[in-house]
Amino acid sequence: MTGTLYGLGVGPGDPELVTVKAVRLVRACPVLAYPAPEHGDSLARAIMAPHLPGGQVEIAIRMPLSAARFPAAEVYDAAAAAIGEHLRAGRDVAVLCLGDPLLWGSFIYLLGRLAGRSRVEIVPGVASPMAAASALHLPLAARDDALTILPATLPDARLEQALRDAESVAIIKLGRHFGRVRALLDRLGLGVDARYIEHATMDSQRVLPVRDVDPDRVPYFSLIIVRRGAAVAAGLR
Repeated sequence: MTGTLYGLGVGPGDPELVTVKAVRLVRACPVLAYPAPEHGDSLARAIMAPHLPGGQVEIAIRMPLSAARFPAAEVYDAAAAAIGEHLRAGRDVAVLCLGDPLLWGSFIYLLGRLAGRSRVEIVPGVASPMAAASALHLPLAARDDALTILPATLPDARLEQALRDAESVAIIKLGRHFGRVRALLDRLGLGVDARYIEHATMDSQRVLPVRDVDPDRVPYFSLIIVRRGAAVAAGLR
């Protein structure tokens, strides 16, 4: 009998935002896997660290940071092979994923390789748009609003069309794309309705007016929320 593959959302950064279910499962699994940069520590593991029992086999999935190489098929192939070996031996494996496993989560690429071979259970996590909205005291959507989540990596034409049509928008994965996103918001007259936050829920959290952000110092874990008009931003019409 094979082990179970658990995809555990660990939330946006605050260890207290990890769900009770994710904590229970990670403590019970003998094998732990998590994404990590090519060099350095894993943020997903750091978030879950206060809840880890110790003594687990750990698989660090070292990811390339270059957009041209992501998602790197060979990295996920190797990780899936290592995880699959433990599953076939009957050992449960907990895979940690920042935010929610199925919202731009690294777990998606493992699920595609391992689904159908073992039992899979996925535990949702607090996603960064929800964490940012809470920190900003800003509703993401109210009444009949449609919420749009856009990766800043999209080309300008697609971003512009989505922004023109949207009522409430979260723009994620800013990083080096911040400058062109800000220019686009200004061109559409949306800069006044935009709120910027980085490292939401972490000790390093910062909230700034969009106009005051240094585009050369914007981290990957940052986002902008745009809601049209002060009344809408307050959840009123």
